Amino acid sequence: MMDAQKRNMYLMMIVLVFAWGLEYIFAKQALTVMEPLTLVFFKYLIGLVVVLLIKLKAEGKSLMRVKDIPLFIFCAIFGEIGYFYFEYSAMEYLPVSLITIVLAFVPALSVLIDKAIFKKKITKKITVGILLSILGIALIIGVDYRILFQGRIIGYLLAFGAVITWNLYNFLTASLHDRYKTVTLTLNQLICTVLLVWPYALTHMPDRESVSMGVVAGILYLGTLSTAIGFIIFVRSLHILGPTVTAIFSNFLPVTTTLFGWLILKETIMPIQMLGGVMVIAAGYLVIKEKGRLEELSHD
Repeated sequence: MMDAQKRNMYLMMIVLVFAWGLEYIFAKQALTVMEPLTLVFFKYLIGLVVVLLIKLKAEGKSLMRVKDIPLFIFCAIFGEIGYFYFEYSAMEYLPVSLITIVLAFVPALSVLIDKAIFKKKITKKITVGILLSILGIALIIGVDYRILFQGRIIGYLLAFGAVITWNLYNFLTASLHDRYKTVTLTLNQLICTVLLVWPYALTHMPDRESVSMGVVAGILYLGTLSTAIGFIIFVRSLHILGPTVTAIFSNFLPVTTTLFGWLILKETIMPIQMLGGVMVIAAGYLVIKEKGRLEELSHD
């Protein structure tokens, strides 16, 4: 029988997938009045305050070791600043549903990087998953061929930029999960991100008159629920459920994003793009499961 800790973690990850799906809606609203990196600054500054309060109560005052500072800086550059710059910039050109479907290509690219750099084995199942994922992406982009060079090609390139930076972040941060507690690791990431991006953000502030209460509420949501609490839940899930199960949950983000994009933003995607999305999500699930099985065998 599943223990209570794992059962609660499964429930929290389900809620988080919906919360992160809603994040794209609020982010797209805020990006109508401010630049991507300015939005990153505001949401991470709010997240920093929330996580700092949690940390002081739960894990004391210790922060990062001096030798780990360069690694945390690179994690912030790729995992927060780079990733969200590409993702948020892509929203100007693509529906949020298509962006998250492209982001579901992350597991396949991760395996290819493992193969190229670390010479890790690729099984037949993983090969099928990669090919299925590529075919799904081809269907999604191919349908847009008539308007591809009217701007959408830029959106797809930016979305792929987010895929690449997130993979780099995952490889860089892998060693940190065993050296820091959940809240401390999260706080360190937030501190580095805010310190790196604030000089740009302070010189690219939006006009005060253009920022409505709806935008302010959306940014508060991004900073508290999506960034601070969401990141803590995600990192905690890595410890309790493991990276494989956690990645599978994340891979279903396109489903919730498409739902909210349709309900709130009235965005639609073509049926063949939906088929391509199903293929990419299924391929990601297959790759993640098989990769997890190989990692378990290597530890036995």
